[in-house]
Amino acid sequence: MPTTDWNPLLCDQFDHPYWSELQAFVADERRHHTVYPPADQVFAALHLTSYADTRVMILGQDPYHGPHQAHGLCFSVQRGVRIPPSLANVHKELHADLGLPIPDHGNLEAWARQGVLLLNATLTVRAGQAASHQKRGWETFTDRVIDVVNAKPDRVVFILWGASARRKKALIDTERHTVIESAHPSPLSAHNGFFGSRPFSRANEALVAAGRPPVDWSLDWGPESGPGEPGTRSDGARSSNHPDANTTGVTAHAVDHQ
Repeated sequence: MPTTDWNPLLCDQFDHPYWSELQAFVADERRHHTVYPPADQVFAALHLTSYADTRVMILGQDPYHGPHQAHGLCFSVQRGVRIPPSLANVHKELHADLGLPIPDHGNLEAWARQGVLLLNATLTVRAGQAASHQKRGWETFTDRVIDVVNAKPDRVVFILWGASARRKKALIDTERHTVIESAHPSPLSAHNGFFGSRPFSRANEALVAAGRPPVDWSLDWGPESGPGEPGTRSDGARSSNHPDANTTGVTAHAVDHQ
């Protein structure tokens, strides 16, 4: 991992046996299978959002496992990639909450560059196989990232969508920090508490109350070059294991495992 201000806080993990075992596992997976995201994007969340700047953390579970989808930021896809159903619902809630235009792309780097840490609990996945790299050590590393963010003296807003993310609440000091939790934005669960939860305005209210600047949640509109068809949206085509795969032609009514 290139040197960032995260390194002094996380480098102790690199000396643990689990880390060498995890890296050997991922390297072997890459030799025999396609693994997402590409190796140079695995730590994109930590590269784009410095420790010093982190003021909001959105926690995902597993990288997208379809071609061109995962690029190291939870829920995000590169411009030109079909917008996964969960992300489309995030866009809808963003519009309902703040009145912002629904973008025609799924790239959330604009949030990451403002101190919104977009971290998945597991940082790699085998192509077409959701959760295939879970329980191999990534969760130990990303729990440490949560611990480090939790130790920040300034208020951080943790946004937890879905059961998997909400279990991480136990790692957060809710006396000092703000936790915003709801159902997952997957089409199966969004109507069970995600829609209407107003996470974006509530996050900004908590930041302003703590004397911190709010996040500009707007996402610029307009297609740019990228893999796939620019500006296209997806209303389904997910695998039965991951809510946002868009790779198998299965309808959007797959089981939400998060």
